Amino acid sequence: MQQAQDFREEYEGLAAVLDGQPHRIFTTPTQFKGWTVNDVLGHLHFFNAAAEAALAGAEAFDAMLGQAAMDLAAGGQILEMQFPWLDGLSGPALFAEWRIGAERLANAYAAANPKARVKWVGPEMSALSAITARQMETWAHGQEIFDLLGKHREEGDRIRNIAHLGVATFGWSFQVRGQAVPLPPPHVVLTAPSGAIWQWNDPQDDNRVEGSAVEFAQVVTQVRNLADTQLRTTPGTARRWMSQAQCFAGPPVAPPVPGSRFLNPDAPSST
Repeated sequence: MQQAQDFREEYEGLAAVLDGQPHRIFTTPTQFKGWTVNDVLGHLHFFNAAAEAALAGAEAFDAMLGQAAMDLAAGGQILEMQFPWLDGLSGPALFAEWRIGAERLANAYAAANPKARVKWVGPEMSALSAITARQMETWAHGQEIFDLLGKHREEGDRIRNIAHLGVATFGWSFQVRGQAVPLPPPHVVLTAPSGAIWQWNDPQDDNRVEGSAVEFAQVVTQVRNLADTQLRTTPGTARRWMSQAQCFAGPPVAPPVPGSRFLNPDAPSST
């Protein structure tokens, strides 16, 4: 699957910006709920392992998640799921294990049937959707690390996978909040990092989202508030959607408040 290669390139880009950073970076809080870099890497590593287990079958997935899934269903915090499994793994050792696990996951999904059904914490999904979700989460959680380090990420057209996921979850962004889904969905016109123009849904001058594919991905993954981007939205459905867009599963989550997520101008020194 091309999406497996896209995931590989996504994790490699994040690994490259962390490679060689001082040990203190791993315990530094990010702008995402105060999660440290250790928390972010642990979260990605845990769910990469879950996605690999899911490909092996429902029994393997249930064995890997074990108590963690029951704790989450009982109201536990998603960050806490990883701690027993990590068993104290942190810092450079966690970084190394995350890279090994991510490469193994990319290889496993590259050889998989894209239409194969895999179990997940929420509804089951296709293998193609599962690896796309891993790319999305790596990209989204990677944003807080790039922000912390004051680094601009070099984006590629693989971000189309994340943009498509954002468009596909238009209805979900309303349903998860108990709201009726307004129809029709907006016309989405995005400019790719390469300069290509990507479009979704029927053309509608009065119901439209337009702008950078990167900024659109930032909004639907909730790593930026709409107000902190240059996306253009028409009043009504398009603006309502972008003000609460949520392309990930789970309970409704409010976007970050305006100005709370940004490239850190006072990034920690790497020396």
